[in-house]
Amino acid sequence: MNRRNFVLGVTATAFVAFGLGAVAYREAVAASAREAAAKASAALYREHAPVIGPTDAKVTITEFFDPSCEACRAFYPIVKQIMGMHEGKVRLVLRYAALHEGSDEVIRIIEAARLQDKFTPVLEALLDQQPEWAVHSAPDLEKAWSIAGSAGLDLVRAKADSQSDGINAVLVQDAADVTAVGLTQTPTFFVNGKPLTEFGPQQLYDLVTSEVTAAAQ
Repeated sequence: MNRRNFVLGVTATAFVAFGLGAVAYREAVAASAREAAAKASAALYREHAPVIGPTDAKVTITEFFDPSCEACRAFYPIVKQIMGMHEGKVRLVLRYAALHEGSDEVIRIIEAARLQDKFTPVLEALLDQQPEWAVHSAPDLEKAWSIAGSAGLDLVRAKADSQSDGINAVLVQDAADVTAVGLTQTPTFFVNGKPLTEFGPQQLYDLVTSEVTAAAQ
């Protein structure tokens, strides 16, 4: 797929449906990313962070992600599309940024799903049905658990695991890293440590493509 086809493709997907063209939002994310770039370094990567794609890929997209965030939901298929265009060369590292009410609980669900090798189906089910549970200021967390169960999660085991010391540590570390890099908006992207300073799907595609090209030289 060439650059023009990518632009047309994302125009026809969730980006337009969600309407992420708000200038104020783009500027806020870009400013956050620029500020974060100076502080990021080690805070971008942790061994516990979920990785989607080949672990040895030379290009890494790091996304600070909130499962309750509508923009994160809109970008998820776009990121997968970009990775598919560079098959085998790009990996996605997800860092949690629980900025919405109830997001910490949903992160616990997702992390418990990892322990059952159900990370991707549970994550994608929660994103797909996000409007059903991620009501601003009043999230329906029981609905989120139910959606995860429908995606194949053993809920009895998961509810016990979700309160484990390991998952508590993930939440504490990721919250500390969000503070360390000064993030206030999700999603915020870095590609091989470089911030996405102009927010948008085409800009993310361009940055990833430039890093893939550089890695091949």
